Amino acid sequence: MLSTSVYHKPAAEPYVVPFISDHPRHTFVNVIQTSLTRAVRNSSTFEIFNNERIYIKLTLLYNGYPSSFIEKRFQNFFSEYINSSSFLPFIDNETQFVTMRNKILNLPTARQSQVSISAATADIDNDQTYEPQNEPITTTATTVQERNKKEHARGSKLIVHYTHEKRFQTFKSDIHQVYGNVFKDTPAADVKLIVGNKNRRSAKTELICKRPKQSLLINKPFKSKPSNVEINRE
Repeated sequence: MLSTSVYHKPAAEPYVVPFISDHPRHTFVNVIQTSLTRAVRNSSTFEIFNNERIYIKLTLLYNGYPSSFIEKRFQNFFSEYINSSSFLPFIDNETQFVTMRNKILNLPTARQSQVSISAATADIDNDQTYEPQNEPITTTATTVQERNKKEHARGSKLIVHYTHEKRFQTFKSDIHQVYGNVFKDTPAADVKLIVGNKNRRSAKTELICKRPKQSLLINKPFKSKPSNVEINRE
């Protein structure tokens, strides 16, 4: 019988994003969810999956993840595929594992979803017929209304981004509170405020210049200097 499992390089170190790193909390949640999903997809039996689950937990503990945080995320992951009446949402037999694996295998991966969207967009572009510029383009009232709705919806949003740091944990709620207090009972209060964050640049990116100056990339010909050695002629 053919069996499959997650492959780990012999020289690979058990490192993931450290829990003490300055990242948003959902980053650590995604690390656990992605690892478990990969384990379910690539493990052909419950025994192989259970060994991989132990490896994932040890790796997370090694990188500073709290045990309570790991257990909670494991429970949230398994509870999506186990009957809600179960007292302990964990996989403990082959039947439950096969059921969960079949559900996950039927779901498209991130790469498959991206390819499907790109293919659908390409089909829409190819199906569009060419309209000469000389012919007048008729626009219905419905199209105009939809366009006005989109422009109005786009104009009624205010998007603010900031670089994530742990000391800014309450920054989103603080911004919303200040915005509500300042623009209360004004037309600006109808504008929807969206506060998002982005990850900080790593030290490697900060210290290493990926795009050197153009002058440094020019291949300058080497000019040999004339020798100053004098030859004595007898």
